[in-house]
Amino acid sequence: MREYLQNTWLGIYTVLVGMKVTFKHLFTPSVTIQYPEVKVPLPERVRNRLYVNMDDCIGCDQCSRACPVSCIEIETVKSLPTEDLGLTSNGKKKALWVTKFDIDIAKCCFCQLCVFPCPTDCIYMTNVYEYSEFERDNLIYKFATLTSEEAVEKKANLEKFNAEKEAQKAAAAKAKEEQKPADKE
Repeated sequence: MREYLQNTWLGIYTVLVGMKVTFKHLFTPSVTIQYPEVKVPLPERVRNRLYVNMDDCIGCDQCSRACPVSCIEIETVKSLPTEDLGLTSNGKKKALWVTKFDIDIAKCCFCQLCVFPCPTDCIYMTNVYEYSEFERDNLIYKFATLTSEEAVEKKANLEKFNAEKEAQKAAAAKAKEEQKPADKE
């Protein structure tokens, strides 16, 4: 009988010890945050998603060349002399149409090496760190402001301009050749 009472007391005692721990933690304030609604403040120098301000981009391709994992793809087309592309916020004159400016965030190693060589400071790291996607192709961010039809049009205009220029050069060379025999006589 004595053993039965000891076992009963031991059972009640261990439950009370467990309840003491439970009640102690029940009234302490919570240290967790409600993540989707409340976000942790980020450090000042955090490196997250890249962003490109296409109004300032001059298409110099320096960010692409500095990228160690080749996640930046840039294609440009030279503008015609009659076209005015405007100025960047730094006052640099734009001379190239940026027909393609893609960044593959799935490849990006967030090293920030592409940010520093940019002469117009148009590419920078943002504080956005949530960018999970169901499809990997959705991690390729397309920053070019031109549509694919406009890009094809700009390329065709440049080819047409270059062809006209070559035709003018050929006509001038032909006229010069025709003048040489006339000058010798």
